[in-house]
Amino acid sequence: MVVQLRYGRPGARGSGTLAVTAVLVGSLVGATGCAAPEEPGPAVDPALAVRNAPDALTRAGTSKASTSMEMAAGGTRVTIRGEGGYDFRRRTGRLQVVLPKDPAGTSEHRPITELLTPGALYMKNRGAGVPADKWVRVDTTTLDDGNLVTGGATDPAAAAELLRGARQVVYVGETELAGVKVGHYRGVADIAHAARIAVPQLRGALAAAAKGFTTDTVPFDAYLDGEGRLRKVRHQFSFSNQGRTVAVASTTLLYGFGVPVTVTLPDRRDIYAGKIKA
Repeated sequence: MVVQLRYGRPGARGSGTLAVTAVLVGSLVGATGCAAPEEPGPAVDPALAVRNAPDALTRAGTSKASTSMEMAAGGTRVTIRGEGGYDFRRRTGRLQVVLPKDPAGTSEHRPITELLTPGALYMKNRGAGVPADKWVRVDTTTLDDGNLVTGGATDPAAAAELLRGARQVVYVGETELAGVKVGHYRGVADIAHAARIAVPQLRGALAAAAKGFTTDTVPFDAYLDGEGRLRKVRHQFSFSNQGRTVAVASTTLLYGFGVPVTVTLPDRRDIYAGKIKA
């Protein structure tokens, strides 16, 4: 099931409309010496530190999450933002995703509630022909990008699992993020390799993504705290949509570790089975 998420006046041609294919959108092991756990630094190989970040998140359990996805194609740029929480042990999360205004600024879209689960994405307030009280369910393993892009927000666990395929990693230095000292790492992630060694719940989606993007690697900037937990990651994706190359910068912020995160899936009778309009 493929849906077109369009921005702009219906029927307008050449107006800069951006069409996005969518269905909406370990700790630092081996550290030795006198460095305190709360002080990040290149105590281990930078690539190893980054690759172990997903395991550190699993140990942390849960966190709050903020997402930002910037898309650019044909001179048009839009930003989609999300807020919510994620459970890294259950691989489930809940986000409120806010779509941008139309280019003319004359209308606003209702926030979309997204439930992120292993292998499936649930969306409410999808609009475009979907009843307000119904949910849309999408199998993320069937999406060309494994829902790294099309949901309007990258699944936080998937964003972290991509780092298991980290290569050419360099330690940029120490910086501060929301009052927390973090180590800044930069490199590229091999999607196919990450898919092969990711946790079982996310292998299918990442394997689909490995086939859907125009390049095999994704540049990233990752920020880890003194416990090896991923605090921020920015991926730069590129894919083809309707004959155009779309550049997508997806940023995920993680904070408030240990907060309660509850995700209740909709009843089967509340899932919309009809046709979704573009």
